[in-house]
Formats: sequence, C-alpha cells, structure tokens
Amino acid sequence: MNRDIRSVDDLLRMLDGFFRDIEWDGFYEDRDHPVPFFADQPDENLDAWLREGPLTGGRALELGCGPGRNAFRLKAAGYDVDAVDRSPAALAWAAERGTGVRFHQADIFAVDLPHETYDLVYDSGCLHHLAPHRRISYLALLDRHLKPGGHFGLACFAAGTGDPGSGTELPDAQLYRDGSLHGGLAYTPDELRRLFDGYTEVELRPMKADTGRFGVPFLLVALFRKE
Repeated sequence: MNRDIRSVDDLLRMLDGFFRDIEWDGFYEDRDHPVPFFADQPDENLDAWLREGPLTGGRALELGCGPGRNAFRLKAAGYDVDAVDRSPAALAWAAERGTGVRFHQADIFAVDLPHETYDLVYDSGCLHHLAPHRRISYLALLDRHLKPGGHFGLACFAAGTGDPGSGTELPDAQLYRDGSLHGGLAYTPDELRRLFDGYTEVELRPMKADTGRFGVPFLLVALFRKE
C-alpha cells in the first residue's frame, strides 16, 4: 500500500494525476492553427490598460506566455518582464520574435524567478486550463508574487457564450468523475469575483473583437488591484 500523502503539496500532486495535460508542444508547433491565438497582436484589454492606464510600468510576470505576444507588448511599454510557459515549442517561437524578455520554461508553480514581487501579474489563458484544486496554488502564487498596490490581469473562458471554443461549464466535482477538464473551464463574472475576492476589481468585461488587437468574444477579461 502507498500512504504517501503527508502535506497539502502531496495532495495537490496526487490530484494532478486525475487529468491528462494538453499536448502543448504539438499545439504550438502547428503555426497554421486556424484559431488566431498565435497572432502577433497582444490582447486588446492589455493594450488598452497600457495605453489608457492604470498600468504604468515596473516589473511584470506573465503566466502561460505562449509565443510571447503579450510579453513583448509589456516590454515595449517599459516593463521588466519575466514570462513563464511549460512548452519548449512556444518559447522557441518566442525567441524568434525578439529579445529583451526573460523567458522561463517551467511549471508556473515551480519556476525559479529572479524577483520575489511584481507590479503586474498577467495571465491570458492559463487559469482556465488549471484543475480546480490548483486554484489554491494559483491564489498562493498571486499572494506571494504580487506587490501591494500591484495589478493582476486575466483573460479566461467566459461561461454562457454558447461558443464551442468557450470551455466547459460542468461543476468541479464532475471534472474529477470524468478525469478531464474538457478543453478548459469557463467562468462567470461572479465566479471570478468570488475567486479573487481578496482583490479590488478595476474592470471585468467580455473581451472586445475588431479592435485591431487580439480579441475573441468567448473570453472574459478582468483587472484587479492588490491593496
């Protein structure tokens, strides 16, 4: 018999095993993918927050950066950027796009970062691919790495859009019964507010399309501030 669970981390790692991860290298190696997630343009919301405020510079940490389209926008805005992704293929693509961003191939919960705290933590599409129990780890990461007065920005699948690409709305318990995240988890605005209720909401809305930047109607975007 194996009785190896002696800590919360042991329990979280065991629960990770209930789910098969997406093959991210294959995902990013297909540069002709029909979904425009690999466009050179940054998220429209991030671009707007940088142009119009309240994001004004400092150190930024991007979680699940993919090929770097948002990381390079942050760099262009004057941020000192650390960007993390598990996929070597994604980061190889990012390296072809430019320099000046520190890219880290790692799990976001086990990355060795050069700074303890950041003025901005940004996530475009990472949270909605995490199993429910990893929200605990995610909140701990934010608590550890986001400075008081700093901002947390997010783009994630939106519930209720009816779009086949918008993720599942199944209850958390059903995901464990199925052993699948069904392509990602969709959130309602109120679910995000409850999840991040320790932060002050700055903006929470559907992502805008047709702005000249990356935008699809089945994502929610949110900006929170840590007091």
